[in-house]
Amino acid sequence: MFKTNVGGIDRVLRIVVGLVLIALVFIGPKTPWGWIGIIPLATGFLRTCPVYSLLGLNSCPRE
Repeated sequence: MFKTNVGGIDRVLRIVVGLVLIALVFIGPKTPWGWIGIIPLATGFLRTCPVYSLLGLNSCPRE
């Protein structure tokens, strides 16, 4: 259904950033804005990014 367009380093960075943002909901400023971390976390786990698809970008290694 979705084409894989998120590569290895990009994937790891998205997962880390997502986890850090979600952690901010529970520690730190404790604002609900940290839930925005669900987006990079999901795109990292699913290995697909809708914005990349719209812009024609791909961070996966070439085959």
